[in-house]
Amino acid sequence: MDKALLNEELEPAIGLKNQSLVLTPLQDIKGFLFHHLGRLFLFLITCTSVLLVLLIFFFVIRQALPFLTKFSLVEFLTTSSWYPEAGTPKFGALSLIVGSIYVTLAALIFAVPVGILAAIFLSDIVSLKIRDFIKPVIEILAAIPSVAYGFFAVLVLAPWMQTKWGFTTGTNALNASIILSIMALPTIISVAEDSISAVGRELREASYALGATRFETIVKVVMPAAHSGIIAAIVLGMMRAIGETMVVWMASGNAAQIPSPWWNLAQSVRTMTATIAGDMGETPKDTPHYWSLFAIGVVLLAMTFLLNIISEYFLASAKKKAGKS
Repeated sequence: MDKALLNEELEPAIGLKNQSLVLTPLQDIKGFLFHHLGRLFLFLITCTSVLLVLLIFFFVIRQALPFLTKFSLVEFLTTSSWYPEAGTPKFGALSLIVGSIYVTLAALIFAVPVGILAAIFLSDIVSLKIRDFIKPVIEILAAIPSVAYGFFAVLVLAPWMQTKWGFTTGTNALNASIILSIMALPTIISVAEDSISAVGRELREASYALGATRFETIVKVVMPAAHSGIIAAIVLGMMRAIGETMVVWMASGNAAQIPSPWWNLAQSVRTMTATIAGDMGETPKDTPHYWSLFAIGVVLLAMTFLLNIISEYFLASAKKKAGKS
């Protein structure tokens, strides 16, 4: 049958106009090229992103190698004396590592209960209309610049702590932890709420059918089913806190010490990110102090990379369970 006649007969049946159903060799080649060129373009974009991450790792490790070859790594990680500009410099980063973990864990103590309760409230208690209003407002917190949080911590929260609680200084671990908890809340709430909502109505309705109350359903059915996503939300919130720079630089007091006693949040601490941000601009290049800052960066990269792997594992587990349900 003639090609033009075939197209003319089939077009009315499937609603096509001015479009050939039988491709010419040129059109077939064009389609093949556009398909594979598009895939190649997307593949190159993906490879570029991976390459940039690898280059960042390579650059930081390369700059840290002179320090790691000339100084003891064990001493660097296990001693707390950080005096890089002294006559006899000491590069003990333990106090900086402890300071970062200290304010991060304290921030999670504040943020995790509030974040999970807020996620439950949005997913299982309020109406859809209220949820669609509240959730974007919470996510706006993530768009506020960190320096604005830092100014609030220094100009408002620090004087209030000194006046009301009698602290010797308002720029301390507690100040930084409170602000970091606020900054981590949007991540924790958003990821946890998505995971809890993905559990589905079937489990909830089955629980109600067996006579369980709403509280029992949430605690004994929904939360265990969504635990992987909730853990991922906590880990992502932890990454948000441990990688923050401006707030801890402005609000933590920048004292390279391990708090004693350990539970005293009123003491000043110094974090790894604040040390890098505060010293990098004033440190001569290719000096032990300069290399030590990159060594701190390697430790920070290793910690965040490990946390990222953990969060990806739990997110993948949560998606698999949501797919099965």
